[in-house]
Amino acid sequence: MGLLSLRKNIFMQKPEFVCRDQAQSLKDQTFEASAPSNIALVKYWGKYDQQLPANTSISFTLNACKTETQLVFKAGNTTDTFVFDVFFEGEKAENFKPKIKSFFERIEAYVPFLKNYQLEIHTSNTFPHSSGIASSASGMAALAKTIMAAEQSFSQLTEEYLQLKTSFLARLGSGSACRSTSGDLVVWGAHSDIPESSNFYGIHYNQALHANFKNFQDYILLVDKGQKQVSSSVGHNLMHGHPFAEQRFAQANQHMAKMKSILATGDYDQFFEIVESEALSLHAMMLTSQPYFILMRPNTLQIIERIWRFRKESQLPLGFTLDAGANVHLLFPTAVKTKVESFIEDELKQFCQNQEYIKDEINIE
Repeated sequence: MGLLSLRKNIFMQKPEFVCRDQAQSLKDQTFEASAPSNIALVKYWGKYDQQLPANTSISFTLNACKTETQLVFKAGNTTDTFVFDVFFEGEKAENFKPKIKSFFERIEAYVPFLKNYQLEIHTSNTFPHSSGIASSASGMAALAKTIMAAEQSFSQLTEEYLQLKTSFLARLGSGSACRSTSGDLVVWGAHSDIPESSNFYGIHYNQALHANFKNFQDYILLVDKGQKQVSSSVGHNLMHGHPFAEQRFAQANQHMAKMKSILATGDYDQFFEIVESEALSLHAMMLTSQPYFILMRPNTLQIIERIWRFRKESQLPLGFTLDAGANVHLLFPTAVKTKVESFIEDELKQFCQNQEYIKDEINIE
């Protein structure tokens, strides 16, 4: 598809998000933002058109694992291409540029003022580099927030418009990034049981939420801190023509309907049943794609088996989920933190690379 056709398709998604104001001079101005990572409870895996999800997803927003970004506007750009440099933790990061260039091209119709300047992007993570945590969601969300901070500096934007457009832009950089721009429990993807849900952006979960789910811990057990053998983008694309794709999309949407009831009633057993099924279904799609691939590692399975055994023996509410990688997210309510930390120290950290894990949490008001 030619760039002109691509721009037309993007433009037609949400024309109300096109910036129509004349930008004041942004030269020598810097805009800062941070955005957290998130962990999906019902997973998105598979997309169509420009970063639109094949099924609805819902995620907890983390507190500690964040990306912090500065966007610097410099002297005018006289070319017809985006001119920018990227610095990660103070060092020039050329390997980040292709993904960001693609992002800029996708959002050009919505924020055309970006092309008038030479840009510098300075970014860093609060979580350890190469920790095995996917940073595309927090990274693209933080970048989208800086762009919208720039637009807000010369436009009168309502808070709702700002939130929705920020999520919309972030999605065009990384699908799951739209769940990291605002909110603590976020739904992305149109679902008949969730009013106002949309394929174009994430929204705050607007249904009944039991107190059981308002104070949760997410301890990330770092099984493999290396780069994934297969990127999430490649994995999403392998859902096209996948023999089980339609069944998987239907399963996820059914799980979302069940999750709505679970979140209202506070049932831990049903919650972890859905969350763990989603994690294993995600990896089942990888195992059965063409070409097939495995992102779990032997120690991933060791941890999962010990979590199941400990839960059965202790009767404590805890469970796991996985993203598209080997690391295990151990989820549990804050009330049982002391006992779970002892379990991790005694049984689980031996399966982590260098015995390392990250403590994070979810606090919902």
